[in-house]
Amino acid sequence: MKLAFALLYCIQWLPLRLIHALARAVGWLAFYAVRPRRRVGLINLRHCYPEWTEQKRRALLKQHFVHMAMLVLEYGLYWYGSAQRLKNMVHYQDKHHLDDALARGDKVILLYPHFTAFEAAVYALNQEMFLISMYSRQKNQAMDAQILKGRYRYNNVFLIGRTEGLRSIIKKLKASTAPFVYLPDQDFGRKESVFVDFFGIPTATIAGLSRIAALTGAKVIPAIPTRQANGTVKLRFYPPWENYPGNDAIADTQRMNDFIEARVREQPEQYFWLHKRFKTRPEGEASFY
Repeated sequence: MKLAFALLYCIQWLPLRLIHALARAVGWLAFYAVRPRRRVGLINLRHCYPEWTEQKRRALLKQHFVHMAMLVLEYGLYWYGSAQRLKNMVHYQDKHHLDDALARGDKVILLYPHFTAFEAAVYALNQEMFLISMYSRQKNQAMDAQILKGRYRYNNVFLIGRTEGLRSIIKKLKASTAPFVYLPDQDFGRKESVFVDFFGIPTATIAGLSRIAALTGAKVIPAIPTRQANGTVKLRFYPPWENYPGNDAIADTQRMNDFIEARVREQPEQYFWLHKRFKTRPEGEASFY
């Protein structure tokens, strides 16, 4: 781990274009070398894009590996680089949706799906405002310590352990004026999940967004990061959802998945395809993986 951290420290001194040139090489090699993740990614794409040819799916997954390599190599910037340099990398679109809600005194949940530029955008945003987020402990202690050190870099975040549950989130959100950054689009198992469609596939999805919004009165404002052609990142904020939550948590969760799917279709190469999103299946259904 020390060697990896040292390499990332050195990488942060490189111009962004060179970091991304290196990422293209690393991503290309990883596509061929990391077979288990390539297999997961192709299975996901076959289910989500059955109309595509296998050649098209492999080409997109190669692009995705490059975006993932950018994410990994840019940790040198997130953890060690100039805060101003990172801030200059990220540009906002329609941030007034968030600013106006906070100015009104609204509680805010930022719906923040797993796109590959998510770390760059949130590290920049965290320089401007206090954020509440969740954290999953890492098995490797050195990695865990370094990630936590990076998260607390600006002394401007409150982290809630993923095992602490909704009660801790609700308590902190009620007591704070900070937005809660919520990333609910992964498979967290059968407990706390409901099956709603994602790309037409029944998918185990936590219904926390609806529950937290209902119990705190928070506005849901989606925020989507997108890597631009020049290597910078655009973080787009969407209008607060109206009539959310409704009277049906399952319908609310389906609405969330529909929104995320629409954004994925706009930039499929930048979504997290290497995660086993469809691991938990309805009773009696065979595993995808």
